Amino acid sequence: MRGFYAWSVLVFLGLASLAIPAHAQRFAAETFFLDNGMQVVVAPNHRVPAVTQMVWYKVGAADDPLGKSGLAHFLEHLMFKGTKANPPGAFAALIGRDGGRNNAFTSEDYTAYHETVALDRLELVMRLEADRLTGLVLDDPVVLPERDVVLEERRLRVDSEPAALLAEQLRTALFLHHPYRNPNIGWENEIRSLGTADALAFYRDWYAPNNAILIIAGDTTTEDVRPLAAKYFASIPSRPVAARIRVGEPRRHAAARLEMKSARAAQPRWSRSYLAASYGAGDTGQAYALQVLAEILGGGAGSRLHKTLVLDRGLALSAGCSYSAGAIDLSTFRISATPKPGITVGDLEAAVEGEVDRLTREGVDPDEVRRATERMQAASVYAQDSLMGPAEIIGAGLAIGQSLDAVEDWPRRIGAVAPAGVDAAARALFLPRNSATGVLLPERGS
Repeated sequence: MRGFYAWSVLVFLGLASLAIPAHAQRFAAETFFLDNGMQVVVAPNHRVPAVTQMVWYKVGAADDPLGKSGLAHFLEHLMFKGTKANPPGAFAALIGRDGGRNNAFTSEDYTAYHETVALDRLELVMRLEADRLTGLVLDDPVVLPERDVVLEERRLRVDSEPAALLAEQLRTALFLHHPYRNPNIGWENEIRSLGTADALAFYRDWYAPNNAILIIAGDTTTEDVRPLAAKYFASIPSRPVAARIRVGEPRRHAAARLEMKSARAAQPRWSRSYLAASYGAGDTGQAYALQVLAEILGGGAGSRLHKTLVLDRGLALSAGCSYSAGAIDLSTFRISATPKPGITVGDLEAAVEGEVDRLTREGVDPDEVRRATERMQAASVYAQDSLMGPAEIIGAGLAIGQSLDAVEDWPRRIGAVAPAGVDAAARALFLPRNSATGVLLPERGS
């Protein structure tokens, strides 16, 4: 299985909720809190008579106990195993009966569960999510077979995919100490040790209304959602939540390089990852500039890497960048490229380094910054067309500690990035000692 501001105090069914309208921008979202600490967000979208519900828990793979990697993801699987009120299979059957969809995902910093249903089924999915927040029933006959399912998922998605295996190893070389070095799905030997007691303890430690965010996006309003949220969630008592223990990342003194050969690799691949600031750690003021930098350097067909390496010089089949500012701690900025047949990895690597050096030496052009930010702002508009897009964007921001205002204000903040800010972010980012390079090579049989 698979992410303000007070204007009145309302009382519903004897439970007070503080309603806080956000400055309406791209999602026109509003938020309020139940008395038990649960945050509720409503993002109206009246294009179709349907809604997406998401429940985000502020716990992820980086919160797995030492020696029990994969536990957050394992519990995500187990959350579909039933309660007394809804035995195994009932959750998905009730949603699917009318054409609804449901799933979940786990990241380093959060776990999210989502359902997309017709508008008149919103109360159903709200009842189902509230039920499994408190009523999950787990025992060995349920837990142990699901552990085998997770092990098989790992075999299919990681162990049998050379690029995924190398990426997993490369992350351990980039993060020296922080739990971001561990895979979300977990290490195989530690997954095998997970049991019912581990899952129940994790559930009790983290799954509480005061550690959750309920987001409803679609053809509804805050006035419609408030009574339903009060009916199904407000009566669940808040309780102490485990403290997040996040160790700091020590200063790096040397670049890392990993080379992997595999008979399963169809072609060579090259990548380099850098430790980078995020919304939550490092020089957080550079997070928006780093997003613009990623767009300029490797964000698509108009990016520098694609134009130079793929189109002009014909060295690569593909070349690009990926970066997400959405992390509680340090993030990663990744450059990747696949050489054309006949081109060595060394030649491609030198060409990439040449483009990076040119950018940090000469800086970016104001016009390419303008074009990049306009593309990014236009893409943010398209996110409003889907039901799940706004819920994912809002939830991912709130779950790492951003305010709703900051999430809504993203297009303006991206538009405010100046060339000097991009140049400064690039100089701070591209330090060899803060990098890990991975090379995947096909291994030919004799």
